Amino acid sequence: MKPLLLIDVDGVISLFGFDHAAPPQGGRFMLVDGIAHFLSGTAGGHLRRLETAFELAWCTGWEEKANDYLPLALGLDGPLPHVVFDPADRPADAHWKLGAIDLHVEPSRPVAWIDDAHDERCRAWAAARPGPTLLVTTDPAVGLTELDVERLLAWAADLPRATKAPPSGAADHSTKAPPSGAADHPTKAPPSGAADHSTTTRSP
Repeated sequence: MKPLLLIDVDGVISLFGFDHAAPPQGGRFMLVDGIAHFLSGTAGGHLRRLETAFELAWCTGWEEKANDYLPLALGLDGPLPHVVFDPADRPADAHWKLGAIDLHVEPSRPVAWIDDAHDERCRAWAAARPGPTLLVTTDPAVGLTELDVERLLAWAADLPRATKAPPSGAADHSTKAPPSGAADHPTKAPPSGAADHSTTTRSP
């Protein structure tokens, strides 16, 4: 089994905070439910490279909306699984995505997570997680970069062979299908600061 790659959209694929007089080269605007999003011109190629080494999954407030718009726009093969965010799964003292990730990803499975808004709580979670875990934090004005891709591929290649296959009899439910009729409305909220503070942790 490949390691899982959790992919945020806003600040990773849909960029913001850049100089609109000189937008990132190759990008383009796309309307999503009436909201204009500027898509990175390189994200599609980067994700296609990454899917050779990872199972890709959306980890974004867009939820199922990501599959409505992005696979075709990015040249991906069909819809991707996605993490579902239920307010009931959000611990009061944790980053808003962590409860849902823990609920839907088997604890020992190797996971990399690309997001523009990792914080100290995310880094503490990654350090304590049983499975190998890599956090890649993007600059929301730039998004996923070639350097990020190379680091992710090197990390996946360096995983011990024993971590690449699930234990005998173990079940893995990395993502959850959206409930019938569920609706989601993408929003953009740029975090303060745009520095890259990628964190790598490895289970002892």
